[in-house]
Formats: sequence, structure tokens, C-alpha cells
Amino acid sequence: MNLYPLLPLRDIVVFPGMVVPLFVGREKSVAALEAAMAGDKDIFLLAQLDPGCDDPDRDDLYDTGVVASVLQLLKLPDGTVRVLVEGHRRAGIQALREESGANGPMLIAQVEPIEADEVDGPEVEGMMRQVVEQFGEYAKLSKKLPQDAGSQLGDIEEAGKLADAVAANLAAKVADKQAVLSESDPLKRLEMVLSFMEGELGVLQVERKIRGRVKRQMEKTQREYYLNEQLKAIQSELGGGDGEEANELQELQEKIDSLKLSKEARAKAQAELKKLKTMQPMSAEATVIRNYLDVLLGLPWGKRSKLKKDIPGAQAILDADHYALDKVKDRIVEYLAVQARTNKLKGPILCLVGPPGVGKTSLGKSIAKATGRQFVRQSLGGVRDEAEIRGHRRTYIGSLPGKVVTNLRKAGTSNPLFLLDEIDKLGQDFRGDPASALLEVLDPEQNAKFQDHYLEVDVDLSDVMFVCTANSLNLPQPLLDRMEIIRLEGYTEDEKVEIAERHLVAKQVEAHGLKQGEFELTQAALRDLIRYYTREAGVRTLEREIARLARKALRQILEKKAEAVVVTPENLADYAGVRKFRHGVSDEENQVGAVTGLAWTEVGGELLTIESVTVPGKGAVRTTGKLGEVMSESVQMAFSFVKARSPAYGIKPSIFQRKDLHIHLPEGAVPKDGPSAGIGMVTAMVSTLTGIPVRADVAMTGEVTLRGRVLAIGGLKEKLLAALRGGIKTVLIPEENRKDLADIPANILAGLEIVPVAHVDEVLARALLTRPEPIEWTEADDLASQPAPAIAGQAPAPTAH
Repeated sequence: MNLYPLLPLRDIVVFPGMVVPLFVGREKSVAALEAAMAGDKDIFLLAQLDPGCDDPDRDDLYDTGVVASVLQLLKLPDGTVRVLVEGHRRAGIQALREESGANGPMLIAQVEPIEADEVDGPEVEGMMRQVVEQFGEYAKLSKKLPQDAGSQLGDIEEAGKLADAVAANLAAKVADKQAVLSESDPLKRLEMVLSFMEGELGVLQVERKIRGRVKRQMEKTQREYYLNEQLKAIQSELGGGDGEEANELQELQEKIDSLKLSKEARAKAQAELKKLKTMQPMSAEATVIRNYLDVLLGLPWGKRSKLKKDIPGAQAILDADHYALDKVKDRIVEYLAVQARTNKLKGPILCLVGPPGVGKTSLGKSIAKATGRQFVRQSLGGVRDEAEIRGHRRTYIGSLPGKVVTNLRKAGTSNPLFLLDEIDKLGQDFRGDPASALLEVLDPEQNAKFQDHYLEVDVDLSDVMFVCTANSLNLPQPLLDRMEIIRLEGYTEDEKVEIAERHLVAKQVEAHGLKQGEFELTQAALRDLIRYYTREAGVRTLEREIARLARKALRQILEKKAEAVVVTPENLADYAGVRKFRHGVSDEENQVGAVTGLAWTEVGGELLTIESVTVPGKGAVRTTGKLGEVMSESVQMAFSFVKARSPAYGIKPSIFQRKDLHIHLPEGAVPKDGPSAGIGMVTAMVSTLTGIPVRADVAMTGEVTLRGRVLAIGGLKEKLLAALRGGIKTVLIPEENRKDLADIPANILAGLEIVPVAHVDEVLARALLTRPEPIEWTEADDLASQPAPAIAGQAPAPTAH
């Protein structure tokens, strides 16, 4: 039995042959160390069962410990002692008592040495090799051991020492290490440490995988963070301050996250923002990307205005804003009805075609109000660059998106009403054809994925309601094919009176600051203003004339010459000036060779006078009046028809050998073209050659064939309106146009006698004062009427005139 000062250990187990530094702070432990240093420097090291116990007794300690020698002792300023101990041999505690030493109370342990067993044999040798090899793997995975720790164990020849050395280096629990220390059989100790290493190796391998994965993620994150911080520092040095830039990038990121972008648009925005983050903020490319993101994120992704489904309410809005135009209103209300039932309709492309001043543009605003859509107007007059529609590519300096994307962004919703104004005024040059660029925009089957060159992202235009306006159908056929044509003909006199009384007069009174009762325009004066001061299809000139009256009335009121002004037919000339037009037939007298024709123009219908005279000649026909190619051919065809049928109309064919015909259409500076004056040409020629006057109150329109048939014409309503304005009583139209009379207003039909005709003979019967009498004419008469052939040296025989 040996007595040794006892040093209890909290969280460590010391094995024989192990050199360990310890920090000692408890008074009894320090006293035990002092006693050991005063003696032979031997001390008994024993692990505690509970590391938290500050004053352990026998029940708080394990049974087996190590007798060790104190190699070095160092007292630290804070009162603790640092000691270096080396374990020598195992020993089991037999008794424990407390004694008072020179430095205070301490614990004295009575121990009995445990003799180490010696084992050998192939089994032990194999076990030792396996432990050394396993420990080498463990040392590679453990970060707490040096890389060559495994190789140092190869020199140990005893199984017990090898087990103790391995156990001392394992990161095992105190209880597990104490179990190894308590085991006296070296072979079993080897098995125990081998088992502990197996379990610890599995844990270390999992830790290594996790640590590697975490390390890679951390390296990537730290690398990006480090590079971003470096970039910010560089940008701060170059551009001066990065606070605003960071805020702007943050705002852009928040916009991208909050908007309902399409998948393609979101990917594009994120890619552009990533590029922007790596750029110097003052660079030109950064400005381009910033502008691009502003446009892309400014589009109304997923924003829709709530559409109205009140059909009677929409009809009331259209009726309140516009008088007449029933066909257009019906089409709009039909569209609303379908929309109300289906909640989804690919936007129909309406094209309002009509003369200026009939309300096409204002009708677009009313449609937007009736449907609850935002109104966007895009004027296409004079647009000649395809990029105006599709935008410029971003490779160009100063590139911009097209007008479609720009106006969609301005509207703020994805389902506005888009008014494409004056679509027939599109230009075309070397930069491209904008009319062709509109083909995709105006096709409901394609515009769900409209691509602007600037955005390079699909934009959905299928919810946009497109409305186009035009004065004529002078458009490419593919573009016409995509639109539903709705014609707005000119207004009748009664319709103009209604429009003026409902809208125009009140609008001008308010615009000129006139008070209630200060200005009044009687209906009789309004009719005279329409008849004698305007001659148009729309009401723009009428509105200007009313504004003129309002200005003069306001001046009189401010000059105290009158308190209120009432304009009547009697004093209309005092305010409106001299009459500009004559209401009635252009020629009040029936004249030979003068026919009133009807023409269609972009500004409405017009009366067209056709004059014809005979002059000495040889049967040729001359034309003047700036006639187009088609009209010139129409004159030649009419002349051939008259020559072929001349005896039937009482005309001697011989007259064509002595006379020339001259056809003239007045207003010679105005270009004229088209075949619809054919029957007018024939009537003028027959009247001139027969001397029978043409009725002044008859107008006519129709294309004629060489066989005398009358073919259909277009623009019938405009032509009939012109006839009504001009005081014409009878209008001759082609029989094929009889079906179009169903669309003609009742007051036009009541004010005119409309006679459908199928052949020129019917035209002549109604247009000439008397029917021409046929004559008998043979080939002999033709020969007799020809001049005698000239003989050489003699003058030709005279002919009677």
C-alpha cells in the first residue's frame, strides 16, 4: 500500500506514459501539488465522476487512476497553478482521507499498484497492426492531431502501451477513456480503442463531408462578398460615393420582385441587373442598361383596368357624345356584349374610314369611356420609319422603344384602347415600311407575343383594343385584311343641325366665355350657315364659322353695343360675311354638252361638271382638266361607244370626219381619276353631237362599258349627299347599287329622286330634254360623205360644212 497526494481531474483521463499540462485552481489540489513537490514529486491522478463537483469525496471519484510525477510547476498571477505531469503506472484507490499539510488541507489517497499484463502472439500482433493502421486514418481526419501521429505509434512494441497511447489521443468521452484505463488486459484494451476509433471515424467522415460542403459554400459567399466590397470600394474611388448607387440597385431589385413579370421578362431583368451591378455607374453602358430596366419595369405587367359591362350605359354614353353614326355604335355595343359574357375577347381591330371632321378621333375617346379602358392616341401621319413602331435595337446610340411600347407604358394598364390615327398617312422610305411593321401589332393571332426590337421580350397586346382611323382605304392589302372596316359617311344637313345644336354651339359659347343668354343662333340661321358658308362632309368648318360668330358677338357685348346677340338669317351676313357658296344647282339653265356628275373624294362627295364641245377636226377626242389614266381611258371608251351607236342617237357618222370632240372637267388644277364618270361622258358627247340640252337638275354616276351597260360604283352615300347639298333633284345610279340604298338615311331618300339604271339608253332618256331620234345610215352614205381623193398636182375637192 502506498500513500500519495490526490489530484482530482475534472474532464480528462491521464494514461501511463502520457505527458499532460494541467491548470489547477482548487486549494486542496494546489496543496496536494505542493506536498508532492516537497517530497518525491509523485502524485495520484484520478478522474471525477461529476466534473462540476468542487470538493469531491470517495463516492465522487473513479476507482482506477494513474500515479504520475510532477515535471514542472508554475504559479500564475491569478492564483492558479500550471503543472506538467507525466503518468507512470496504473493504480487502484483503496482509501481516501483528508490531511492538513504545510499549505493547507489536502486529500491523501491510499492506492495499490495494478501490474501490467504481458501478452503476445499472432492475434496480438495482428490487433496491434490494425490499431496502428486505424489510428493513422483517424489522425488524417482529426484536425487536433499532427499528420505524423500515426507513424510514431509504429515504434511501440508492447500491446498495453500501444492501447494507452491510442486511448490518450482519442477524442472520446471521459467514461469511455476511464473504461480503457480500468481494463488490465492489453488485448481487450486494444479491442476497446479499436471500437472507439471505428465509431469516431464514421463521425469524422460525416463531419468532413459537411465541413467540405459548408466550406465550399462559405468560400463562394465570402468570395462574392469580398469581390463586391472591392468593387464598391473601386467605384467609390472612381465615382465618388456608392450610397445612391446601392439604393438604386436595391430599388430595381425590389421592383423586379414585386412586379408580375413574365418568366422571360424576369430572367431578362435579373440578367441586366446583374450586369449593372458589376459596372462602373458613370459608364455609358451602365446608363443604357439603367434606361432599359426603367422601360422594362415601367410596363404595366399584370395591371388591368376594370372593364365596364353595362350595355345600356355604354349605349347612353355613345349616344350622348355623338349624334347619328348608328352602325358604329351598334358594332361597339356588340363587342361589349360579347366581352360581358365571355370576360375574354381578342381585341377586334376596328378601322373607322371617313372624310375629315365626321368625328372619328372623338369616337375613339367615347369608345374608351364606354368600355372603361384607358385612352391612348398615336398619330401615324407622316411616320415613315419602321423603328417608330418596333423600336431601335439597343446597339444604336440613343435607341428608344417603339411607340406601341411607349404608349402602353404611358397608359399604365395592359388593356387600354389604342387609337392609331391617320393610318392611311403612313410613309415609306429606305428606313423601312411602318405599315408592314403594323401587321404583327394588328393581328389578334400574333400580337400576344409582340416583340419590340428595344425590349427583346414578348409583350402581350392581346388585351389591347385597337381602333384605327383613315380617310381612305389606300392601304396595303395585308393590313386591310386584319381590320374590320366601318365607314363613316358625311353628315346630312339635318344631322349637322342636330350636332351643332347639341354640341358645337354650347362648346364655342363656353370656349369664348359667353354667359347664358348672351349668344343665340337660331335654327334658320344655322341652316343658312350650313348651306351658304360650308360645303364639307364633316363639321369642322361649321365649328369654325360658329366660333367666328361667337367672337363677333362677344366683341359687340364688350364694346357695350349690345347686351345679347341673336343671329338670324336676316343679320347672318353681318357676322359671317359674304356667302361663300350657292345652294342649288350649279347651272340653273339646261345646257348643251354640260352634265353634272358625282365624284367621291377623301373629304366627301363633290359635284363634278363635265363639259363637251365640238371643234373642226378629223374625229379625234381631246381631254383637259388634269385627268388620270383611268378617267382618260373612260373618255376613249365613251367616245368609241358613241361612234358605234351614233345612228341610233340621231348622229351622222360622217360628222366624226369633220369634227373633233373636246372634253373638259372644270377646276383644272384638281387631279381627277376613276371610271365612275363614264355615263356622264356619254351623255355630254351625245348632247353635244345632237344639240339636245341636258337637264340641269339631274346628276349621274356610273361606269360604262363598250356595250353600254352601267356598272356599280363606290361612295354612294357621299355622292348622294353632294347632290342633296347642290340642290339636285334627280340622281341616276347603277342598278347594281340599288342594294346600297338600304344604308342611306331616310332624309336623303326623301330629298332626292334616285333612279337606278342598267343601260346608257335609260340614262339618256332621263337626262336629255328630248329623246334623240334614230336615223337610217348605210355604208353607201359613208362613202358619199367622204371627200374625193386628191389627184397629183390638183387641190383636194372642197367639202360642204
